[in-house]
Amino acid sequence: MPGRNAKNTDAVAPRALADFKVGVDNVIFSLDTDQNRLLVLLVMRQDEPYLGQWSLPGTLVRQGESLEDAAYRVLAEKIRVKNLYLEQLYTFGGPERDPRESPDRFGVRYLSVSYFALVRFVEAELVAVGLTGIAWYPLKDVPKLAFDHNQILEYGYRRLRNKLEYSPIAFEVLPELFTLSDLYQLYTTVLGENFSDYSNFRARLLKLGFLSDTGIKASRGAGRPASLYRFDAEAFAPFKDKPLVFI
Repeated sequence: MPGRNAKNTDAVAPRALADFKVGVDNVIFSLDTDQNRLLVLLVMRQDEPYLGQWSLPGTLVRQGESLEDAAYRVLAEKIRVKNLYLEQLYTFGGPERDPRESPDRFGVRYLSVSYFALVRFVEAELVAVGLTGIAWYPLKDVPKLAFDHNQILEYGYRRLRNKLEYSPIAFEVLPELFTLSDLYQLYTTVLGENFSDYSNFRARLLKLGFLSDTGIKASRGAGRPASLYRFDAEAFAPFKDKPLVFI
């Protein structure tokens, strides 16, 4: 009779290795600071599954193509923009995320390596060639999306909010010269107007010392001219990966 600590040594039947196809799905955020809206780019699917349903822009990775190149290809096929930020987000690979997957163990599995991008709304020109639908959707109005794209979008939004706390992502999409009001507007568009009042935001930023006053003034509307600033990456280095207190 085996002892109490004896382990079952019965052979476990080997399972077939999964056959994967790899896709890239992009969560492309845009900041419409004029209307204080955070937008996400959606496209209408032209093939089954989910024919005619909104989804994130995506593609299957081609032979000899890197994941990042595929992500940039999706961007180039959907929008034209000068300034953008792009980074890999997460890999989604649940066995039931794509209805094209066969229920038997020899079927093809579909992985999605997701990326998130941030662009300025005023700079982004949509490319609708070959598409039945493409549109910027306010984040709060996004419908039910194809596949697991609502989950991917939610993950991307969390990443965007977190990135604002410890990285210079905001300066990737601002013009080289900007006002503190421009920067504040960007933060409120993503995080909401209650994250910090403007006076505290301004005082904290100037104290941190990674914004350089150019000495140039910008006139906008009837108000007094505002100072234009430039982001100093070298001065920001000590704050990298540390939460910013004004968040």
